[in-house]
Amino acid sequence: MLVGLTGGIGSGKSAAGKFFYELGIDVIDADEVAKKVLDDNKKAKNLFIDKFGSEFLNKDKSINRDLLRTKIFKNSDKKALLESIVHPIVREEISSFIEQSNSIYKIIMVPLIFETKSQDFYDKIIVIDCDEKKQIERASVRDGKLNEDIINIIKSQASRKERISIADQVINNNKSLDHLKKQVIKIHQKFLGIKIDE
Repeated sequence: MLVGLTGGIGSGKSAAGKFFYELGIDVIDADEVAKKVLDDNKKAKNLFIDKFGSEFLNKDKSINRDLLRTKIFKNSDKKALLESIVHPIVREEISSFIEQSNSIYKIIMVPLIFETKSQDFYDKIIVIDCDEKKQIERASVRDGKLNEDIINIIKSQASRKERISIADQVINNNKSLDHLKKQVIKIHQKFLGIKIDE
C-alpha cells in the first residue's frame, strides 16, 4: 500500500514521517530528494548550469540556494524549466524506493498532493493539519525565515480545507510531539488492520 503524507509548511510532516519510520515503515521525503538532485546528480547539475548559468554556483561548486529562491522560484517560467530538470529524476528515485521497499505499507512525504492533483497515485492519503498560527511559528523557528515569507508560502499552497478534502486520515498537530506520535501509532494500527478503541 502506497501512502501519501502531506501538509502545509510547518505542519509537522517530517516529525510524523520520523515516527512512522520508527515503527518500521519505509519513508521517502520527495522534497529532500528534489533538493539533493542538483547536488548529487551530475547530469541534472550540468543541465541546470547549461540552462541557468554558473552564477548559481557557490565557490565550492555547490548550488547557491538563496539565489535559486530569489531568481528562479519567483519566476514561473524559470521555475517550470527547473522542475522539468528535477522532477523526472525525483520520479525515478521514488519509483526505485517503491520497488525496493519491503515494509507492509510505504510512505511518500510530499507537500503538494492537492496542488498537483496527484491524489490518485496513492492508496491512502494522510494530511497533517494544524492552525496557521502554529505553521508560522514552527516554520519561522525551523527555517529562520520572516513571518511574512512563511505567510506567502502558506498562501501559495492549498488551503487546509482543500487538503483535508482529499484525506483518508487527518492528524491534528496543534499539540505536543507526544500527541502527534500517539496519532501516528493509531493510524499505523489501522493500516495493519488492528482494531483499536477510538
